[in-house]
Amino acid sequence: VTEESLQADSGADCVSLELRAADGALVTLTADFRQEVKIFRALILGELERGQSQFQALCFVTRLHRNEIIPSESMAKLRQKNPRTVRQAEEVRGLEHLSMDVAVNFSKAAQLSSHIHNVCAEAKEAIYTREEDVRFWLEKGLDGSMFKVLPRGSDVPELQGCRLCQDRWKPCVCSYSLSIEWYPCMLKYCRSRDAAGRVSSYKCGIRSCQKGYTFHYYVPQKQLCLWDEET
Repeated sequence: VTEESLQADSGADCVSLELRAADGALVTLTADFRQEVKIFRALILGELERGQSQFQALCFVTRLHRNEIIPSESMAKLRQKNPRTVRQAEEVRGLEHLSMDVAVNFSKAAQLSSHIHNVCAEAKEAIYTREEDVRFWLEKGLDGSMFKVLPRGSDVPELQGCRLCQDRWKPCVCSYSLSIEWYPCMLKYCRSRDAAGRVSSYKCGIRSCQKGYTFHYYVPQKQLCLWDEET
């Protein structure tokens, strides 16, 4: 059972969802509807005995598409009558593999989304996005100097997945997976008929979804990706 907290700010037009993953990582999803940006942050417990710090922070920034999650105004109106009820998502959306091949400069990222400054403060050197999303944002007039393309396998033939890399100090492609177990993904509409026989529709609930993501991204040394090992 995963405990989640959901918050909505209709004034800022954003929603956030936080949960503790099974491995102890604290996962946050922030959806910025105004800028069409969603931000995943993971605070992963470090392996102190292997030379890591107390925790490692990662931020993955992608484009927010319409109908991925219910609007902030609708989320703000949700009321949970029984907070301790265990809820099961009605729809399991497929696992998405995302190649995060671009690094985002934290000091310039406010124009992408004002929420990055707060959400990704602990992950200043580990904010990643995708080239296809960058193209979309550049067309909207964003400053391209905040983005830096990372090395990839096609450019560096010896670059391999961290899972296969034997040397902890060599660069490799890291994979990190997370799952949002329950979130309101769609509004439900019901129909009513008035005295004159006219049919109208109104919001009458939400549909809940579960979705998993696997992010693949370059790290300068395997030490930054110790969870991605063969077991």
